[in-house]
Amino acid sequence: MNRRQFLASAAALAASSAYPSLAQTQGQYHGFPPSLLKDDPYIENPPIPEYHSAPASAYEAFRDIKFSIRIHWGIYSIWHRGPESWPFLTMSFEDRQTYNNLYKTWNPAGFDANEWMNAFQESGMQMFAFTSKHHEGFSMFDTKTRVKNRANWTAAGGPRMESCDLAYSIMETPFRRDIVKELCDAAHKRDMKIDLYFSHPDWYDADFRPYVAHPLQIPSSTQWMNQRDVEFTRQRLGNHAVIVPDPTDAEVKRMMERHRAQLVELLTNYGKIDTMCLDMWLGPRVWPELRKTLLKMRELQPQVMLRRRGIGNYGDYYTPERVVPGSQETSDKPWFTIYPLGTDFSYDPDAANYKGTRWIVRNLADTVAKGGGLQIGVGPSAHGEFHPEAIRQMKGAGEWLEVNGEAIYATRPREGTLWSEGETVRYTRSKDRRFVYAILTAWPGTHVTLKTIRPRDGSKVTLLGSKAELPWKFDSAQGTIIALPENLQQAGNRPCDYAWSLKFETT
Repeated sequence: MNRRQFLASAAALAASSAYPSLAQTQGQYHGFPPSLLKDDPYIENPPIPEYHSAPASAYEAFRDIKFSIRIHWGIYSIWHRGPESWPFLTMSFEDRQTYNNLYKTWNPAGFDANEWMNAFQESGMQMFAFTSKHHEGFSMFDTKTRVKNRANWTAAGGPRMESCDLAYSIMETPFRRDIVKELCDAAHKRDMKIDLYFSHPDWYDADFRPYVAHPLQIPSSTQWMNQRDVEFTRQRLGNHAVIVPDPTDAEVKRMMERHRAQLVELLTNYGKIDTMCLDMWLGPRVWPELRKTLLKMRELQPQVMLRRRGIGNYGDYYTPERVVPGSQETSDKPWFTIYPLGTDFSYDPDAANYKGTRWIVRNLADTVAKGGGLQIGVGPSAHGEFHPEAIRQMKGAGEWLEVNGEAIYATRPREGTLWSEGETVRYTRSKDRRFVYAILTAWPGTHVTLKTIRPRDGSKVTLLGSKAELPWKFDSAQGTIIALPENLQQAGNRPCDYAWSLKFETT
């Protein structure tokens, strides 16, 4: 296809969409971003009768998870040109070809699964999420599936598709070790929950064209994708796409078989998987096959919690991204916020970009008070090691949780608007409703007055991490007034930094 034909096709992609731009849909929301809750029109709601969501016990266990880490790591970490694999879409053809061959020399000898898990545990984390495969298609596990069709970006006469036969995985690097297996084995030994990220689209495998900004687009792209996907593709690719023929029925079949086989591998070869972090989406033409894949996943691990991305109400949980909902959510699906600790979810070499332990603690208290959890994104370097500043900040959160974990772990939100008072008080409660915790994100001085809590008559009010009982009284006009001892007015005498948790017995 010549440039004139390509530009005409790109214009058609743009003109066919009535969806707002990404810039218009990002930002802060009182609740979840509207796009997060919107199901694709081709996904039936409710699910078909033979499909069963994860059981109530899995939902309950998921709600107990309050703090976790999201690790994006892949060949994009070698060049580190921006967020994860997204820069691939706007690279020159020469750079795309070089990028796709980087794996041949990748040997991340600094990777140590046990060191990672030890650091996560010292940070007070209950779960880790790991990218088994990001959008660019490189598998970080020992997949037995094979890619049969890919782009040759520097072919004579311009980019074209070519036949191939490779796994395109970590097992074809000089490293030749199954990263996912080593992480899962280390996690199982420590009773750490496991969340495996998996991208529905695959930009290396040409069979997956044209879904989700695949760099190989087709003449009928606008007929294969819904409006959101068309707009997303236009914005991400701009004029960097290459138009190739529509997939054949055999290629579509092979695509969905490989997609299913990889998910089966992840749910078969690595022990119990607590959640699957599915990302992006495919399209209406292949939804019936994707639905069959979901049924197979439920058969293999009925307890696994599935992220809603790309599967609508077949999923079990939400992940607001780079945004903390402004209020307690009433959704019947649990959730946690995913937010990078640095600039992006992958490796950030600049220590100044990491947001700090105070940021972690305050967002953790905020999300838990609203009924969710916090998953911070921290990626390792190409060598397999985390930035020392990221480790320092994470372990600082672990020190805070050593003191205040009772107010965070396995708690539940108070009802309605009772999750907060002003900007500096966040509430949680024990599951049996016996205790309420007030997390103070600013030191109040010699006393604090709380309007929405009244301890049980004769009960104690304590500061977590301190053995002292705090004097308190209830005033019908003001609320509960708690005195804070003189010695605690000096920061060095307090049990922790950043935020402090008061414990009330209420029943």
